[in-house]
Amino acid sequence: MTGQKLFRFEDLTIWQSAIVVGDELYDIADLLEAKRLYRFAEQLRGAGMSISNNIAEGTGTASTNEFRQFLNYARRSCYECANILVVIQRRNQIDEEIKQRLFVELANLSRKIYNFQQTLR
Repeated sequence: MTGQKLFRFEDLTIWQSAIVVGDELYDIADLLEAKRLYRFAEQLRGAGMSISNNIAEGTGTASTNEFRQFLNYARRSCYECANILVVIQRRNQIDEEIKQRLFVELANLSRKIYNFQQTLR
């Protein structure tokens, strides 16, 4: 049964992208935690996981409108992650280049989620 996808979200490129970005954010959170910056780490992990979680959860809904709402939550989490990155970069916990690279990834993901959301009308 390996390779067989059991959940609809696994085929969505927005979910696949969210998992990749989430991994990167999780790695930064691990570094923050090692510096005993637990609150920053917790916030970044939660917001990063929220993107893919909401996409996945939305695929399990019974209505298109409800799915669109979960996609909206996922997009909002992209913005939350971007804000957290600004704060931790201003606190000199990550380099400007890392923040900018992740900004691009989060902005692209947010746009892809929005475009997918529009196809559900």
